[in-house]
Amino acid sequence: MHPFRAALLLATALVPATAAARQHAPAASTAKPPAPAPVAPLAYTERTLANGLRVYAIRDTSTANVAVQVWYDVGSKDDPRGRSGFAHMFEHLMFKQTRNLPSEAFDRLTEDVGGYNNASTADDYTNYFEVVPANHLERLLFAEADRMATLVVEPTSFASERGVVKEELRSRVFAQPYGKLFGFYLPMISYTRHPYARPGIGSIEDLDAATIDDIRAFHATYYRPDNAVLVVAGNFDPTELDRWVDQYFAPVAKPNRPIPRVAVKEPPRTAATRHVVHAENTPLPAVVLSYQVPPDNDPDQAALAVLNAVLSTGRNSRLYQALVYRDQLAQSAETYLDSKKDTGVLAAYAIAAGGKDIGAVEAGLKREVARLRDAPVTAAELAEAKNEILAAALARRETAEGRAFTLANSVIVNGDPRAADRQLAAIAKVDAAAVQRVARRYLGENQVAVLQYLPQAEGAPSDDSIRIAPTVETRALTIPAGVAVHQVASEAERKPLPQPGPVATAALPARTETRLANGLRLVTVPKSGLPLVAATMVVDTRELSAPARRPEPSWFATELLTEGTRTRSATQIAAEVEALGASLDTDAEDDGASVSLLVGTNGLAPAMGILADVVRNPAYDPKEIERVRTQWIDALQIEQSDPGSLAGKVAARAVFGDSRYGKVGTETSYRGVTREQIVASHGEAWRPDRATLILVGDITPAKAQAMAEQLFGDWQASGASAAAPTEPALPATPRVVVVDLPGSGQAAVVVSRAALSRGDPRFPAARLASTVLGGGFSSRLNQEIRIKRGLSYGARSALAGDRGVGPFSATVQTKNESAPEVVDLIVAELRRIGRDPVPAAELATRKAVLSGGFSRDVETRGGLAGKLGAYVLAGQPVNAIDNALAEIEGVDAQAVQQVAAQVLDPAGASIVVVGDAKQFADTLRQRYPQAEVIPASALDLDTPKLTR
Repeated sequence: MHPFRAALLLATALVPATAAARQHAPAASTAKPPAPAPVAPLAYTERTLANGLRVYAIRDTSTANVAVQVWYDVGSKDDPRGRSGFAHMFEHLMFKQTRNLPSEAFDRLTEDVGGYNNASTADDYTNYFEVVPANHLERLLFAEADRMATLVVEPTSFASERGVVKEELRSRVFAQPYGKLFGFYLPMISYTRHPYARPGIGSIEDLDAATIDDIRAFHATYYRPDNAVLVVAGNFDPTELDRWVDQYFAPVAKPNRPIPRVAVKEPPRTAATRHVVHAENTPLPAVVLSYQVPPDNDPDQAALAVLNAVLSTGRNSRLYQALVYRDQLAQSAETYLDSKKDTGVLAAYAIAAGGKDIGAVEAGLKREVARLRDAPVTAAELAEAKNEILAAALARRETAEGRAFTLANSVIVNGDPRAADRQLAAIAKVDAAAVQRVARRYLGENQVAVLQYLPQAEGAPSDDSIRIAPTVETRALTIPAGVAVHQVASEAERKPLPQPGPVATAALPARTETRLANGLRLVTVPKSGLPLVAATMVVDTRELSAPARRPEPSWFATELLTEGTRTRSATQIAAEVEALGASLDTDAEDDGASVSLLVGTNGLAPAMGILADVVRNPAYDPKEIERVRTQWIDALQIEQSDPGSLAGKVAARAVFGDSRYGKVGTETSYRGVTREQIVASHGEAWRPDRATLILVGDITPAKAQAMAEQLFGDWQASGASAAAPTEPALPATPRVVVVDLPGSGQAAVVVSRAALSRGDPRFPAARLASTVLGGGFSSRLNQEIRIKRGLSYGARSALAGDRGVGPFSATVQTKNESAPEVVDLIVAELRRIGRDPVPAAELATRKAVLSGGFSRDVETRGGLAGKLGAYVLAGQPVNAIDNALAEIEGVDAQAVQQVAAQVLDPAGASIVVVGDAKQFADTLRQRYPQAEVIPASALDLDTPKLTR
């Protein structure tokens, strides 16, 4: 250790964060960490129908749900010439009508019964996936077979979904900082011949060029049983499953024509390439290094996976330690290993820290890549990388849905359902020489494509000089002969939906709650099945956001817990945690703070020792404080270029003023935090009489009690615990605020107001009202804004379950010129729900959304621990979780209408729109003459006035 750094650590250790810091400080471990428990191979059955459909089943009777997934062997690489984004747009249309199912039926069959559905398009595949209560399995199989065989494409839904996809493009690519870098330019610089070069989301021009005949031809060409994989995972009867698959899928005809396949091979890159782009909405410079890697089924993938983990997994990774932590050149530094059927990409990228030269950042990235070529990784790095990979695989397989994803991906991308298991076995055998060998083979100096992504100079035109290489090979869409044009059948002609079967249930695991003599509350939830434990400690921090105080010192105190203790440096903490394959994270919220751990059972004891050390003995080294302060200020620059993030902060200030829910972090507030304030905040909040420790997973109550006594039994609080603060009065007058962000790719709309607290008896009804409005795809806001009008990729609302009077917010991102229309639609729906009773059928579906979401949240160990922690921070007893479903079911339409009229009335709501104001401000002012227009450069979040 550098002498100066050692002196700093010694000096900070002499000023302990709490009086108890001297009492118990688990020392840094030098012992070899225990390896995570082995990942059990996937257990499945498989068969292939006569029409070519491959069927895989994974049975799990411990859950009350079942996952259904259909993966098609067609992706963005198959987009026809002049039709980039075609596969992705088609994915959207698959949720529309079939011969026997009316529009949006998939949401009725999933979301409305407590499940969910979604889909994604990758370069190599398109997948459709649902999770539903197990008694609805037959209905989902019927529906998936029907859209495979008889999809209906008609002009209205075609036009609407094309508009939705355009809004998704604007939201994900144009409006987000660095959206073009990763959404457009990275694939373009990575390929010269293979159609992987084309962005999967496409372009506005190509989307406009698509026709209905194209869509129908695409479905006929690729959406066929011999090009699909069906995976069912969860609680089902195998005999019934076979019968239903035979009944619904076996009759789907296999076309008598070949499936077009991309046969293009990307040539090896033998000379480095270099690109520079100046782009708007780029708050900090960024750089990407793109390298070619072999297909996913290549034997070298195991060593590349380990190499990737060494480079960027966790805070002990080489990129983080060198560029972010030690040299502080980058705000973030990551890699992305994108293995595919054909040539893939390993991208190393970094966003520069404020004031740092992008050339130095690029040199730093290249230096770390060169280290992998020039010398073997250490034994410790090798072991850590393998443990991290194994732990991630174990976590992915915690749910039936996760296992289904793993299996289906293996089948489609590798052609082998055992591929994921084989790769894990191969990773276990990787040695340092193999990592160095693949680094030399694939990451040579002459094999890199470099892209510097720089801010656009003020007043200068945007530089979009990067294009898809003219040598990229694509093919025109051939329309097969005799493409069937399906129509929605009349109700009399439709095949009836199967009825749901008997309900399957899965009770919450039993809990034990005790208190240590020092006041520490311990909640233990044994949950067997996987050798995995989630641990969360939460503390109440409300008094640290009292009217006369700022919350930033508490935020720093929590963030810095893992950045060094009296006996461990930040690097040592990261190294020890990641060597166990564990994750250790902190979070600071309005009502409290938490530190969370996820670890395999074999590593629980040492991992909990580290958690205890960071909670009890943070050093708060001045150098670490300054490093975190700089990172947070840099992150603010990125947030302030994102209309959605900025709108949320402005709305909090407008609605809550100087109350704790209205205080947001700013450069000024971050710069004003002192070490003394941080230490004082830790002493006030992180004390046993304000803390709850929650352990969920492979642990018994007796072992949990013994561990808590050993690690926390001598932890003592200093002084009396502070009383909860009295909240100031909220701003009396709602506001309409426009923040002008010139050139923004979209406008973000937020309609928000103060609602009620989690402890208010009306909260369950208010939460249900919010869910009717914007909870789920078939909610009212999404129906009006996305489905009917195609104005947004998604519209949603949320009611915070805070300890105090928290916010209700409706949020939408849309093209700039549509912002006033979206505001009108939100306001109209807020008025309607307080005026008219919600029909019983609609209310039942939204109850199912809440119940199903709750059940999925608590299915994992980390999810259940987080949910229990949320109850604690909201001031609710943890046994209230047992009544969560009954609480949802107990609300009636009258209660929803009454509470909506009281706490969701738009007359009391503030409206915030962040975007390119010249495209919408005049129209908005016609409706709201009081609207304030604030240039983003003049916005001041340090004051509720919002202006300097």
